[in-house]
Amino acid sequence: MTATAAGSSTTRTTTSARTRAEEDAATHVVTRPAARRALALCRILLAGVFLWPVLDKTFGLGYATPAERAWLSGSSPTAGYLGSIESPLAAGFAAMSGPVVDWLFMLGMLGTGLALLLGVGLRVAAVAGGLLMLSLWASVWPFAAGSQNPVVDQHLLYATLLVTLALTRAGDTWGLGRAWAASPVPGSATWLR
Repeated sequence: MTATAAGSSTTRTTTSARTRAEEDAATHVVTRPAARRALALCRILLAGVFLWPVLDKTFGLGYATPAERAWLSGSSPTAGYLGSIESPLAAGFAAMSGPVVDWLFMLGMLGTGLALLLGVGLRVAAVAGGLLMLSLWASVWPFAAGSQNPVVDQHLLYATLLVTLALTRAGDTWGLGRAWAASPVPGSATWLR
């Protein structure tokens, strides 16, 4: 905010506006409240992208996973997908199928989704979720004829959004990011932020 004296061309910044702007710059990477809220909304929506497959594959809610193929019913949450891939990398992905990959996939999706939902550990979530998304991107082999887009698909967009959310401290708005960073947990203000 600026205030101009009557008849004077001198412009000065008011103390309250300068203080508020300095405080925003010191505490937020993104200084516009509307932009912070938009990033927080993207964070919460992306949490749903990661958490939904965990729920559906665990309980067989009938969307992508029927009840009889639920993880709780003894089925593998990854075997069906990894066994049905048609790409030059199909044999490698099919060989990965097994209980260890099931647990890694489900825990990776759950951990990334919870970190996004709560707004804590976004840097770790960006790495873990980014690796999951890059693996899924490679598994669909977007370079094959007939693919929707040979360069960019939703997996790359999700990976990029994860990095963006981590770098902009999107967990500070509508999340526990600021409280987490102030906590005594080692690394919570740095690499665990």
